[in-house]
Amino acid sequence: MKYAGMPAGMWMLFSGSFRKHLNSVLGYDPSEAGEITSKARKKYKEIIASVPLFEKGDRFRMNLVNCAMLSSFLINMPKRPTVEQAAVYYRESMMTGAMKWFCRMNGKKKFSDSDIAGMKKAAALNPANRNPYSWNMDYLPYEDGSGYEARFTTCGICRLMKELGLYDLVPAMCRLDYTMSEAGGASDFVREYTLASGGPYCDCGYKKKS
Repeated sequence: MKYAGMPAGMWMLFSGSFRKHLNSVLGYDPSEAGEITSKARKKYKEIIASVPLFEKGDRFRMNLVNCAMLSSFLINMPKRPTVEQAAVYYRESMMTGAMKWFCRMNGKKKFSDSDIAGMKKAAALNPANRNPYSWNMDYLPYEDGSGYEARFTTCGICRLMKELGLYDLVPAMCRLDYTMSEAGGASDFVREYTLASGGPYCDCGYKKKS
């Protein structure tokens, strides 16, 4: 993947928030936060360069870019955080005002014809068959019409974080699904399994809010 377009833009949008919350969540002083961020930028570029280009129509590229950003900061922290600390750090860093707006806009389209068509298209593409850093999924509508499940059988985040020696911290990223669903305002997120915890798949269920 090239450090241009989305990867460069995501760093510009979120790196300041990741730096800020090194202090407010993890307790690093401003000097330490600056040093970690400087090292993280270099590592982020290295990670992005090591990942193959995502094919056109692969909607999961942003997931991998977000993972690369979090991972670049985690790797350069003097003290490895716990899963709980990393989850709070990732949530606070990602949920900027712009991200909350993005979630609300997506929430307005949740369960629409275009949303369902996009899920079906993503399921049919199976991009992880060609790019191990992407995702394969099935689209499973609930029989009672209350929503749907996106069931993932491969996970690019698991692949990348395992290679980076961060596999135990994958659940910190998984928890953001709940936060983003809540911020969207249209669905309740439900889950039983994750691949990172040894489950047979990751079930991402979206139930319509009553």
